[in-house]
Parts: sequence; C-alpha cells; structure tokens
Amino acid sequence: MADQVYLTPEGRAELERELDELLTVKRPELARKLKEAVAEGDLKENADYHDAKEKQAFLEGRIQYVESVLRAAILITNDGSTGEVRMGSVVTIVEDGAGEEETYTIAGAAEANPREGKISHESPIGAALLGHRKGEKVRVKTPGGEMVFKIKRIK
Repeated sequence: MADQVYLTPEGRAELERELDELLTVKRPELARKLKEAVAEGDLKENADYHDAKEKQAFLEGRIQYVESVLRAAILITNDGSTGEVRMGSVVTIVEDGAGEEETYTIAGAAEANPREGKISHESPIGAALLGHRKGEKVRVKTPGGEMVFKIKRIK
C-alpha cells in the first residue's frame, strides 16, 4: 500500500462502517459456518468447510486492508472553494465539443469510484485538473487519446 492514503470524511466514515460490519457481523457469521462444517466430519471432501475457509481468508485480507487504510489515512477537507481545483473539490467539467457536463469529486485513490463520481487525484483527469481554475481549459492525456475539458464550476 502507498505511504499516503487520502480520504474524504465521507470515505473514512464509509470504511469505518464497513470495518465494523466485517468485525461484528461477517467474521462471527463465518466462524459459525466453519464450526458447523467442522462438525460434519471429514474435512477433505467437505465443500462447505473449504468454501468457508476461502471466504474467511478473503474476509481477513479485507479487514487488514481497511485497517491499514484507516491507519494511514490523511483526511481531505473541503472547507470552501479556494477558486482552484484541489483534493476534495467537486468539479464540473465539459468536454470541448460536447454539451454534457460531468461532475466529479477529486478523491484519494483508495476512495475513487468513477461510477459514483469520485475520481482519484492520480487519475489522468484528476491529476490534470488539480491547480486549475473555473473557466480554464485543461488538456488530458487519456488511454483513449488527448481530450480537452473546460472547468465550469468548483465547489
């Protein structure tokens, strides 16, 4: 994992909720399933046991990942617009030649989810927007080629 992990307050709260559910609901549930599978006897050919062990390994890995992200997290605060795009900004852009606006929150990589409108500050678009102001045009090199966006709003 990277040394610096950036999270918005909402992202941190979401990870804390996930960790709580993993520890208080999912882990005990899996432990019960494992205990039941062991009680069935012969473990070599016990599909329930092998399935529960596989799920347990994944669950423990996820718990360790979420805990490490929360420990290393640097909180991003958006305490009002500075007039330029920074981490935590909500930016509305429009591609040159297109009429449809797109709005993104600039988040850390651990929290990025483009389907939810959260893009990483390390992504091509996120990195290109950082430091720019409303009205500016920004060139972005993407895997699909170069694109130009105009910044319409920054919150």
